[in-house]
Amino acid sequence: MLDLDSAVLQEIDAAPDVRAALSARVQAVEKTATTGARIERVEVPVPVSVPLIDWMRAQPHSETVYWAGREEARTVAAVGAADVVASTAAPVDYDALGATLEARLRGAAPAVRYYGGVRFDAAQPSATDRPDRRWTPFGTYRFVLPRFELVSTETDLRLVCNLVRPRDTRRTEAVRERLKALALPSPEERPPLPRPYHRQNVPNHEGWTDMIRWALDAIQDESLDKVVLARRVTLALRDSMDPLLVLNHLETATPGCYHFALRPTDGPAFVGASPERLFRRDRRHVTSEAVAGTRPRGQTEAEDRALRAELLQSPKERREHAFVEDAIRTHLQTVCHGPICSPHGTGELALARGRHLHSRLTGTLRPETTTTDLLKVLHPTPAVGGVPTEKAVAAIRAQEPFDRGWYAGPVGWMGREAAEFAVGIRAGLVEESQIALFSGAGIVDGSTPDREWEEIEQKIGDFAAIMGVVDSDTASV
Repeated sequence: MLDLDSAVLQEIDAAPDVRAALSARVQAVEKTATTGARIERVEVPVPVSVPLIDWMRAQPHSETVYWAGREEARTVAAVGAADVVASTAAPVDYDALGATLEARLRGAAPAVRYYGGVRFDAAQPSATDRPDRRWTPFGTYRFVLPRFELVSTETDLRLVCNLVRPRDTRRTEAVRERLKALALPSPEERPPLPRPYHRQNVPNHEGWTDMIRWALDAIQDESLDKVVLARRVTLALRDSMDPLLVLNHLETATPGCYHFALRPTDGPAFVGASPERLFRRDRRHVTSEAVAGTRPRGQTEAEDRALRAELLQSPKERREHAFVEDAIRTHLQTVCHGPICSPHGTGELALARGRHLHSRLTGTLRPETTTTDLLKVLHPTPAVGGVPTEKAVAAIRAQEPFDRGWYAGPVGWMGREAAEFAVGIRAGLVEESQIALFSGAGIVDGSTPDREWEEIEQKIGDFAAIMGVVDSDTASV
């Protein structure tokens, strides 16, 4: 963690009282008897405003989590790890993952959540011929129960400590010492991001054109209906920075999205502003979304209306969207009882810099369906993989000259009776001196290399705007 300016580290006046109150609550819990493993959630109110991202930056922990749901009035900033469920094995054993998390969450309060995600290509631990060491700390999957959380809702702000008993009984002093070190910084103006001095596209424009032409040939031969191919844009920075600063600037620039940051201990941060929900589960009710097809926003109201009409009426975009919706509906039917409904039909998801075709699908889960069952059947959707799924993922594995890692994988949280996952798109892997941005385009009959290149430029536009980036294959910026 980088040192913050002394101004940022100035604490609110109430900080000692808040820490003392939480420490007393933790001590009281530790003195109570317990039988068997149990997660205890201890929390106290914070009586004044504390900026969540600054709070994360101020802590002496490298393990960090940030989650702001698109439609949920609850934002969580978290540091440290009370418990970790992770694996580097592939393929992912979803049944084992589900059984482990179910056992850990049994009897836990509804507010207890494990945050994390899964690799895009859950069948492989890494790209075998082009592994990227930066993804190593994330593993094939990784879910973290944070040690400390700062939770903001519409009504209050609370500081939380999660305890795993009886294990943490042996760590009483260490937990309380870490609690004493928690800073509660005052709101301060955040520094600007350093400007990149070099940009590299992988693949470059020529390689991209070759890759798209290969995909169009496969579609013409009917071995594929759709495949989503991606690019990686790496920006080298002039100065070091705290990766969490990127999240702060990105959140301001991208309203209406899921905002997340996941950073394993001693690893880079996976940061994103995803417009796309994979699923939301509330007991037996499940909601998913089909998001596909892209157009930019217009500079004027008339131009914006014209671009909206163009998107809604485009046969190519509607075909791409239909692949996604049909696949999600089919997969939900395998774990739901009764019909899968689309209450509002196909419409538009309008964002600050772009728009997509969008439809919402809902259903009632069978009693035996678990959260990891939903992960298994829904990921990857054709919005990030393709149709047919297995052939499309194999094509991505063979054609893309980089390791996607967690890009386009499920990112979110699991609780005892609820869960929510976004698709990890519009995202980047952020270190102190560089950012690797990832974005993809759905290739169907009618796609062209140049148009799909420009679509990806538009999709990384939010990151580009906050970093001051210009387009280039491999050039100074």
